[in-house]
Amino acid sequence: MPEIAPPLIEWYRANARDLPWRRPGFGAWGVLVSEFMLQQTPVDRVIPHLVAWLARWPSAADLADSPPADAVRQWANLGYPRRALWLHRAAVEICDRHAGVVPHDVEALLALTGIGDYTARAVVVFAYGERAPVVDTNTRRVLARAVDGRSHPGPPAKRDLAAMDAILPPDDVEAAVVNAAAMELGAVVCTARAPRCGSCPIAHLCVWRAAGYPDTGDERRRQARYEGSDRQARGAVLKVLRDAATHAVALTEVVPDWPDARQRDRAIDSLIADGLAEASEGFLRLPS
Repeated sequence: MPEIAPPLIEWYRANARDLPWRRPGFGAWGVLVSEFMLQQTPVDRVIPHLVAWLARWPSAADLADSPPADAVRQWANLGYPRRALWLHRAAVEICDRHAGVVPHDVEALLALTGIGDYTARAVVVFAYGERAPVVDTNTRRVLARAVDGRSHPGPPAKRDLAAMDAILPPDDVEAAVVNAAAMELGAVVCTARAPRCGSCPIAHLCVWRAAGYPDTGDERRRQARYEGSDRQARGAVLKVLRDAATHAVALTEVVPDWPDARQRDRAIDSLIADGLAEASEGFLRLPS
């Protein structure tokens, strides 16, 4: 349905949010950092952390020159802190393999730590302006409804890329705009729970709307509850280590009042296994 592209482009250029990574001259390193941070984290939480991160480490080389502990500490409460460790490793790899320049082809990006297909494609398209389909959760929902007539997308699949590629215009610049526009539409208009179809620029082309908004089921995986979870315990342990600055903390002083001691110990063990913490002689610290 290539006719989707023109109204998407017009709508996006008039309504897109002013986000740092969309501004001219933001650079490939900034785009890469933003994509790491945006994984499973809302935009409004990411922006202040992104600004602070790039002020401290404006290039991959700057981050690579710092110890991993600094990256984990700077990550603060963004969640899923392994991303900080992966980003640090990717920065080192960019310096070692690409002379400090973020690579501009998908395969080279995929070879870096922590980078999957979506992130690689996002960097290639949004930082370097190449024509390629980029598909995130919001894009998949727009495609599911507008093209396939489903209320929610199914599990991620390679056919999502083919579906997105089919609506991209041949021009590189316009293709990048359509990629961004589909994401934006899914984020602010074609939302999962309360789509605002009256504000949608492609409502007249939407197969789901034309069919009367059928409920075709929702196969999305539900995220486990955070309160009381192992994730919460890991976060509590990491906070202690971040607050300790460069000092190690005695294991007996790591959230000693946690209501489930076995869960706390399990969290500590998992952080060590993930490389996010180091234990030595009864003390725990961030990775050196």
